[in-house]
Amino acid sequence: MSLSRLRFPLVTAFLTLAVLLLGWTGAAHASGDGLVDEYRAVYGTPGVAAAVVDGKAVETIVRGRDGDGNAVTARTRFRIASMSKSMTAAAIMVLVDRGRVSLDDPVVKLLPDFKLADARFAGITVRHLLSHTSGLSGSTNNEYVFPPPRTAQEVVATLADKRLAADPGTRWEYHNTNYSIAARIVEVVSGKPFDAFLQAEVFTPLGMTGTSSTLGCSDEADGLPYAYEVVLGVAVAVPEMPGTCVGNGGVISTLDDMVRWLRFNQGTSGSDLLSAASLAQMHTPQPQAEGYGLGWQSRPGAPTPVIRHGGTLATWTGDMVFSPKAGIAAVVLTNSGGDPGLLAANLLAERIGAATTPMSNALTLVNVILLGLTVVIAVLLVTAIVRARRWAVRRRAARRPWLVLRLVPLTLVTVAGAVVPALIWGAFDLQYWIVTLWLLPLLALFGLVCFVLGAVALVRSLWFFRRVADV
Repeated sequence: MSLSRLRFPLVTAFLTLAVLLLGWTGAAHASGDGLVDEYRAVYGTPGVAAAVVDGKAVETIVRGRDGDGNAVTARTRFRIASMSKSMTAAAIMVLVDRGRVSLDDPVVKLLPDFKLADARFAGITVRHLLSHTSGLSGSTNNEYVFPPPRTAQEVVATLADKRLAADPGTRWEYHNTNYSIAARIVEVVSGKPFDAFLQAEVFTPLGMTGTSSTLGCSDEADGLPYAYEVVLGVAVAVPEMPGTCVGNGGVISTLDDMVRWLRFNQGTSGSDLLSAASLAQMHTPQPQAEGYGLGWQSRPGAPTPVIRHGGTLATWTGDMVFSPKAGIAAVVLTNSGGDPGLLAANLLAERIGAATTPMSNALTLVNVILLGLTVVIAVLLVTAIVRARRWAVRRRAARRPWLVLRLVPLTLVTVAGAVVPALIWGAFDLQYWIVTLWLLPLLALFGLVCFVLGAVALVRSLWFFRRVADV
């Protein structure tokens, strides 16, 4: 359940306000070490493993600790989240090179059980899946259900009653399910479990000995500790949020192995894995895909065009980028939230002598505001709870009780607390409480305080009001 494209309108507004209020521009650094140290200071990241690949030279920068308290090294294991998509695309391209699959094959040709409650699904091709132009959408297919489906086969089965949001091949929308379907294609065509195929046909040939894949985002794996939630500088090791990661975000890797992966994609190693044409296809923007290729995204920006992909889970983030023109690549792996894409871009820019982008963490201000609001509302509601009996006596003694002045605000606060996730997701569903708890714990705390204390204050006020009447 990679979270790379979750949209948070409320958080975006908070972040914009924070940037305006902070007005902080940061400072330039002359080395990769300085950039990584600054990133950790800004985001409070417990552990970072980063590398810059420049020809045969590799600058490795490791800092901090893993979830078990051990020092991070180039062999420390990290979940790489949506960077896994590039590896799923490579698995498909292996089958393409062997003549087992064509990018323009209809998915139904390869997966007879694949179906949706929408006749247009028959037009979805493998290329559409890998370029996120299938028409599948979060608006018609909720990817964050609990409990989540585990296997690629289960993901495909859940689509039977879903509809498309657009005709296949006409609109780009980043949607993780596309890659779970692609993983199922790999399984059916190859006759192997997806993780076994990746291990045998992708990781082993490239010498990625510390890399493996899991079905679920929170599955345990050898040598993989918990990652961290960081709130206002306090880091706590916690399990990853449950979700479906098969094909779209389930790979676990190391810095050493990710350097090998970047070199393969730069065309400097592993040439026997894919043909040059297939590798180039992965990096080439596809029709109607807004610069997205097959598991990679092309960006033409200054000072040099780059090919990149990021990855975000609730407790793991990372990014990888390379410049075909400059021949330089960078990769960042972290064990908490943050903006590793900015760090990777800065590492690349620093190496080619371009200006770096200032770092600032506006989420710090968001959390300060949320904590302040939580304390204020808690004090007000506790006061209402303590004074409920006194209020009831006064209201009964008054000619006009004006109950609405007390009960309506308490009702509104209680209801608002229950639907806090709807402010982010645009809809109310209990499962969104779980997602909010992992991604914005202080917002979840604010909602819980409003709901629990508001409900207690409301019930206590009504109870005393009726009891006073009976005396």
